[in-house]
Amino acid sequence: MGVLSAVSAWIERRQQIRRLFQDDARQLIERDPITAYYDAQRAAARARFAGDGQGFLHWAKVAAEVARISNAPMNYEIVESIVDEEERRAKLSLGHAR
Repeated sequence: MGVLSAVSAWIERRQQIRRLFQDDARQLIERDPITAYYDAQRAAARARFAGDGQGFLHWAKVAAEVARISNAPMNYEIVESIVDEEERRAKLSLGHAR
């Protein structure tokens, strides 16, 4: 039963993680369906530039879930501008931290 319980625990943990990003996607859509996808992309970019790998993966999954379940606009050029803006913000905050 040791292997079976380990596999069960792993599956349950994966389901919990999935519920988390699905819940966050639904919350973003409820808050503002037009900007939900971009809000998730912004959160992913912030996490990425903060060096938060787990946060980045979470918000990237949230963005994918928003794209899957909503009719929110998804313009790649806007996503690029969001990433550029967040990168500039991160560089500025590093410059002020010194």
